[in-house]
Amino acid sequence: MYEKLAVIARIAKRDKSVRFTSLIHLINKENLAICFKMLAKDAAPGIDEVTVEAYAENLDANLEKLLKRLKGKWYNPKPVRRVYIPKPGKDELRPLGIPTVEDKIVQMALKRILESIYEYDFMECSYGFRPQRGCHDAIKQLNESVMKHPVNYVVEVDIRRFFDTVDHAKLLELLQIRIADPNILWLVRKFLKAGIMEAGEWKSSDEGAPQGGIVSPMLANIYLHYVLDVWFENSFQAQAKGYMKLIRYCDDFVMACESKYDADRFLAELEERLAEFNLEISKEKTRSIKFGRQVWKQAQRDGVRVATFDFLGFTHYCGKSRKGWFVMGHKTSKVRLNAKLKDNSNWFRSIRNMVSLKDILKIVQAKLRGHFNYFGINGNIRCLKQYYHRMRVLLFKWINRRSQKKSMNWEQFQKYLDWNPLPEPRIYHAILY
Repeated sequence: MYEKLAVIARIAKRDKSVRFTSLIHLINKENLAICFKMLAKDAAPGIDEVTVEAYAENLDANLEKLLKRLKGKWYNPKPVRRVYIPKPGKDELRPLGIPTVEDKIVQMALKRILESIYEYDFMECSYGFRPQRGCHDAIKQLNESVMKHPVNYVVEVDIRRFFDTVDHAKLLELLQIRIADPNILWLVRKFLKAGIMEAGEWKSSDEGAPQGGIVSPMLANIYLHYVLDVWFENSFQAQAKGYMKLIRYCDDFVMACESKYDADRFLAELEERLAEFNLEISKEKTRSIKFGRQVWKQAQRDGVRVATFDFLGFTHYCGKSRKGWFVMGHKTSKVRLNAKLKDNSNWFRSIRNMVSLKDILKIVQAKLRGHFNYFGINGNIRCLKQYYHRMRVLLFKWINRRSQKKSMNWEQFQKYLDWNPLPEPRIYHAILY
């Protein structure tokens, strides 16, 4: 199976105009079994409440039945179970759609096929949900653009409810540029039209690709590849007055450029471009700011501060090195930091009497490692230490609220951590200036 997907990838890389007419045969029992093994074992169940562990008890027979339904076109994905999670630092809730285990298997198989075709189509500006690429690569590219090129403006853009407003008909049209297999298009259409189950009621899904589905990020990337990346590289950038660079992580993106003319033109033409595909800019979250080396030098002379902007959980700012040189700084966003601490405080409160102290400590250690691994960028050590110290205070606070009697004083708590140390702040990702 890996070899077959590799052959498709080589063909896609060699000929950007080829349309793939026969792909559905790749969704066979062998591939489905591989995809099942790739699922997270503790993943939340869908509306049928079947867990990964329960599905595995009779895996061979379950996959046979699934494959039979796929081949006969009797397969109908179940509606996704909608849940809401809080958005970091906001009172809003983000909707997530949780598919059933069986639908996750088929989505994983479909994602692998699409990935083998589109990975070589996607452009350098795209970093989200791609192999060997991630948030830190996007931030490094942004840093390089500002540090090594004549950037004077940064445009940050937010697409209003992107995952909820993807146009199904237009997405299928874009898929047909590369895919001519009607069975694959039928399967994509099935997932898009599966619907949503919320509070026991079924709701149709006439537009959008629910967040939480395995194939949704891939479909979103394909949609924005044609809507944004291709348009920017082949059309908009050709008329630029100076340097410009687009950096996109799925539906989050910024554009760095040299001239105000290009920044203003980008916002104006982007709004028109998105409207063609039934997408809309969130105007309250979209703006153009002065940013860069020359802007910082002028601000130093005038005694003012350069505006900052947030991207991928970091606040990006113009700073000064120890030698007095200009540097682009990256620190944990205050909104993201406070939101995580608030979530952790609520988590401590909810499990303080349900989990042993030993188990609580293991989870806190994992939370700290995860935070440091993501936000551990050089220049951000102060924010890492702030998170570390505030997590220690939260841990001490909730240890002493497990019962009416105080468990330990601060000195005893320090000794306890000497024997059970928490991961300390460290830098994992170096961004060169």
